Amino acid sequence: MKNGRAFLIMALAVLLGLGAVALASRWLLRQGPGSAGKVVLAAADVNLGQRLTPEMLKLSDWPADSLPQGALQDPLKLSGRVLKSSVLRGEPLTEAKLAPVGTVGGLSALITEGKRAITVRVNDVVGVAGFALPGNYVDVIVYTQRDRGAAVQAQAQDPSISKIVLERILVLAVAQEVGRDDTKPRVVNAVTLEVTPAQAENLDLARSVGTLSLALRNQIDPAPGVTGGATKVTLLGERPAAAPPAAAAPAAVAAVAPAAAPPAAPQKVALVQRRCSAVIDGLRLSQECF
Repeated sequence: MKNGRAFLIMALAVLLGLGAVALASRWLLRQGPGSAGKVVLAAADVNLGQRLTPEMLKLSDWPADSLPQGALQDPLKLSGRVLKSSVLRGEPLTEAKLAPVGTVGGLSALITEGKRAITVRVNDVVGVAGFALPGNYVDVIVYTQRDRGAAVQAQAQDPSISKIVLERILVLAVAQEVGRDDTKPRVVNAVTLEVTPAQAENLDLARSVGTLSLALRNQIDPAPGVTGGATKVTLLGERPAAAPPAAAAPAAVAAVAPAAAPPAAPQKVALVQRRCSAVIDGLRLSQECF
């Protein structure tokens, strides 16, 4: 009797378990079509500027409620597209990570629309000891000699000046490398910068009239560094020398000879012959002339 009750309870438990499994499977089947989606993932690490091939892509399931915005679902449409940002293996590909359709691979795919890429020669000092890596921002400093007229106007005896001429310039590549995932410094002989057309003209002029240096700056610091430039006077804290007074033209002194006194008019002396006669008046004797 007791064994019969035990078998009955066990059979009931098995039936309830099977019912729970059936209900769970039916619920999963109803939720299955909307619970997952297909997305294109990177099958290997791909650097920016590379052209995608079918071997670099794979289609995989992804939870429907966490699909990345702009996720792509057709790997055939991505063949030949160019990446404008690096992706890691297993990372979903989105339209934001791809260059426009028809873009040729290489550095040109990384240049922002309306901007240009220009390369400047650097060394271990100018290139900030190799820390100016792709993706970083730098300021460009030029050391040159001011024109003589400008130096005189600024009352500076030394025409040398060092000044920041370009600010917050993006480093596109160092040498022939465009990867932005490496943080190890690299000493190279050339750095490619992304500039506007006007900045490209200024940079080309700056490197022809003086010596260039790069100053590495914080990537999230947009504050401009407005300065008047550094000269020997400002560096040493000296007062600018006063401009020498202009030599006054000697005043024309006209030698004025004293005016000669006009000759005195000759005095006319009238010679009058006078006759005198003696007059006796009693005891007095007088003389009258006429």
